[in-house]
Amino acid sequence: MLKKGSIIEAPVAETVFPNKGLVYVDGKEILVHGALEGQKVKIKIVKKRRDKIEAKILEILEKSPFEQTPNCLQFGLCGGCTYLNVPYARQLEIKSNQVLKLLSDAGITNFDFLGIEPSPNEYAYRNKMEYTFGDSSNSQLSLGLHRRRMRYEISPVVGCQLVDRDFLAILDLVLAHFRGENIPFYHKKSHQGVLRNLVIRKAGTTGEILVNLVTTSQKQLALAELGEQLWHLDLAGHLQGFLHTINDGKADTVQADTMRAVCGDDHITEKILGLSFEVSAFSFFQTNSYGAEKLFSLVRDFAGPNPGIVYDLYCGTGTIAQIISPLARKVIGIEIVPEAIEAARKNARINGLDNCKFIAGDVLVEIETLQEKPDLIILDPPRGGIHPKALEKVIAIGAPHLIYVSCQPISLAKDLQVLAASGYTATTVKCVDLFPHTPHVETVVRLEQYD
Repeated sequence: MLKKGSIIEAPVAETVFPNKGLVYVDGKEILVHGALEGQKVKIKIVKKRRDKIEAKILEILEKSPFEQTPNCLQFGLCGGCTYLNVPYARQLEIKSNQVLKLLSDAGITNFDFLGIEPSPNEYAYRNKMEYTFGDSSNSQLSLGLHRRRMRYEISPVVGCQLVDRDFLAILDLVLAHFRGENIPFYHKKSHQGVLRNLVIRKAGTTGEILVNLVTTSQKQLALAELGEQLWHLDLAGHLQGFLHTINDGKADTVQADTMRAVCGDDHITEKILGLSFEVSAFSFFQTNSYGAEKLFSLVRDFAGPNPGIVYDLYCGTGTIAQIISPLARKVIGIEIVPEAIEAARKNARINGLDNCKFIAGDVLVEIETLQEKPDLIILDPPRGGIHPKALEKVIAIGAPHLIYVSCQPISLAKDLQVLAASGYTATTVKCVDLFPHTPHVETVVRLEQYD
């Protein structure tokens, strides 16, 4: 009989989103975190409810036939990658199959599936990384990523495959500097210490780099020397600015109480599909620059040559709105983060786009203030999907065309069920892989309303 704590050996029948394997024992389905189809695993049941059994891997007894040796020494320890041991073509197959299964299980069928668009860069594709200061095994100051399923432990990122050499060169310089200065890192339990995070952004299309050091205010730091060292570091790109952010919050998130430029600018510039976008330290921007071009091109294609009046809901910094605006009569973007709307307005001015209007506020509230009926609504919500009441209001508008851009296929499937019940039909679906070697995938769906 299966119970919590039971130890079992069994083959993994299937990989499901996000990065979980399915094992079947005595007719019962067990979800195994981090398991791949084709593996034989020894597992321990860690949760048992009436409708769900979950387990963790104790040992991989046999590898999957398609597994390969990962080209990273930290694989399995670091939380940055999950599929680095899977050939990229197979990763794409896994992701597209997972999306199709989630949609099918939700009753979303009979659409034209255009497959999955691979990332233009399989490796070194990320334009932003958030590193955390911590303690290494030999008690030296460390700087890297959280270890997989560990809240406090830090894994080094020597030879990381997700970024180019500029990221690692900057990380090594900053780490060496603070080891020499003997500055303590911030302890998340005691809330004592100084060094918290190092955030590096590098525009994939221009090579401009922004470095943001995040610390507490518990010690005043002299950073001019470090700024000088960064400025003269041999990089493939070029440093545009070095920032110092104070964060005294207790939450384990990168946020700013105050921020100043130690040297240089407070932003970098990306150029996407002929438009320029200023990206600041806390701006949201897709983490794969060239992959973002593929995503935005797809949205533009789905919009058609004459989309008319367009609502871009959950518009962020207005990137999609501005990509669509040359085709549209008018684009209205709504986003709850005021700083993102400020950036959207600024970028629209930079790009000379006068048919874009951006509103700071909750979609649930602001959508009722709009007077012009849209021909097309673009939905690009956060990972949790669209608030049910906001989705009701979107449906009530009755736009003939919708485009749903999703970074979370589970939320997408749930929202598409509601839209289908309200008269919208998913006609075209395509996935875009912006995140190689991870379980994440973007999905774009075009929907039509039929009488």
